[in-house]
Amino acid sequence: MARTPTPAGTDAEREKSKRVGALGELRPFLVPYKWMAVLAGLALVLTAGVSLTLPLAVRRVIDSFGSDSVAILDQYFGAALGLAALLAVGTGLRYALVTRLGERVVADIRKAVFDRIISMSPAFFERIMTGEVLSRITTDTTLILSVIGSSISVALRNVLILFGGMIFMLFTSAKLTGLVLLIVPAVIIPILTLGRRLRAQSRENQDWIAASSGSASEALLSVQTVQAFTHESQTRAEFSDVTEKSYDVARRRITTRAAMTVIVIFLVFAGVVGVLWVGARDVRGGIMSPGALVQFVFYAVMVAGSVAALSEIWGELQRAAGATERLIELLRAEDAVQDPADPVPLPETVKGEIRFEGVGFSYPSRPDISALEHVDLVINPGETVALVGPSGAGKTTIIQMIQRFYDPQTGRVCLDGVDLRDMRRDAFRRVMALVPQDPVIFAASARENIRFGWPEASDAEVESAARAANAHEFITGLPAGYDSYVGERGVMLSGGQKQRIAIARAILRDAPVLLLDEATSALDAESERAVQLAVDELAQNRTTVIVAHRLATVKKADRIVVMEGGRIVATGTHDALVAEGGLYARLAKLQFTDGSGAA
Repeated sequence: MARTPTPAGTDAEREKSKRVGALGELRPFLVPYKWMAVLAGLALVLTAGVSLTLPLAVRRVIDSFGSDSVAILDQYFGAALGLAALLAVGTGLRYALVTRLGERVVADIRKAVFDRIISMSPAFFERIMTGEVLSRITTDTTLILSVIGSSISVALRNVLILFGGMIFMLFTSAKLTGLVLLIVPAVIIPILTLGRRLRAQSRENQDWIAASSGSASEALLSVQTVQAFTHESQTRAEFSDVTEKSYDVARRRITTRAAMTVIVIFLVFAGVVGVLWVGARDVRGGIMSPGALVQFVFYAVMVAGSVAALSEIWGELQRAAGATERLIELLRAEDAVQDPADPVPLPETVKGEIRFEGVGFSYPSRPDISALEHVDLVINPGETVALVGPSGAGKTTIIQMIQRFYDPQTGRVCLDGVDLRDMRRDAFRRVMALVPQDPVIFAASARENIRFGWPEASDAEVESAARAANAHEFITGLPAGYDSYVGERGVMLSGGQKQRIAIARAILRDAPVLLLDEATSALDAESERAVQLAVDELAQNRTTVIVAHRLATVKKADRIVVMEGGRIVATGTHDALVAEGGLYARLAKLQFTDGSGAA
């Protein structure tokens, strides 16, 4: 909480695309619904065509004022009414199809981004805040929804009206149309110039919104710590600072867009007024009929309106282009850990032998510090091995390497003789059960949290696992028992209760490889003993790796591996290691005596 988040998009990244063409990246999401898009396009052409036909009817009506035939006048008004009905139906159909298309495409984009991110290794989340990812999935996709569900459709309709109107204007009066064309360069130049600046500002605005979401997410997920250390004022100030920067960029974007709108609309309508002045003089001189002038006025207003609308929509397209870039960055993000193209299948019967062969590893965020240094370790099938040592010795890193959350820079990690990098991650992780140091509890019922270990488990199997983890008694004491909602991150449970649910989850998984990372650290002495008995029972005939600071929990392990500074410095049983002296003996002396006697 001591740092102020910065937006992930750098200036270099924003230079990647200075054009709305970035929206072309959405094509793969549109292709499955091409027929819906085609129907929407046909409805769009229909409505644009009807709109362009209406001024012709108006001209006929005005020029027929000099005729004595009322029937002709009635026919023209009837035709105009029919065109209006056709325009209404076509517009409604276009809206329904385009809006549905937008919702469908954005739902697919959200799922694609989430599917990609949920499988990324932990190294990815060292570079980006979770709140920023959520901002991209929500805020950025909302912008894309606005564009696909509205802006693109409106833009295409205005393009058709612009060119169709220009053609009809040319047939109505070539002279007046020529004068109108003189205005076009004056309108296009500010659109292109200011539009480029607007795109960069829109992208920066979205980056700061994401940074603001990341800051808020981090603070709210740690709200108890923030309050415990009376850090509310600093946290408010940091969030306010990021939010104000987001507002400043938004203010500049709004100013740029407003300036572009003012310039374009003034130039367009000033030109139209000038052209109409010339047309009015031609009517007085008998060069053109009043109906022709009115028809030309209608088309001129339609063309001017379409240009003004396109200048507005251009800003929306610029923002959506930036949002698209950000989402595509997530979809194309390279994961440091990849499944092989031709994976080796998991053995039908997993014995559970784990082998580290010359493993060296440094975390991506700390490349100069070795987390593991030339580690050679063989854990035999069914063996219980405890990893002990001071904080930062590399114990938890061993657990993470076994699950292949990271790949070693040197050496390899094998399961039953097969390099983990040669198998699919979801294949070998299915035969592992984990109890992490910080138990993860989901915003669901106690029953569903335990069933997370094995989704197909029956209620009886869930309750059996809870009994084995010494969790049944406190769960039945909850207001709704196993169906009690435990709150976000298990906020309604104590630390020990959360840990027991996590252990029950691992027991229910019934996997050949069991990984316990400080599994009993949050339990009181009585609960720890009960859970330890359950773990001892569970560990039979399973390969079990236990990380523990409290040596009392590992005395019964088949083998104890002592680690320091990323290296294995000793291995053996509790009694043998105590007799050896060294690091383990010192730790045992501190924990089992007052620090002055023997272990």
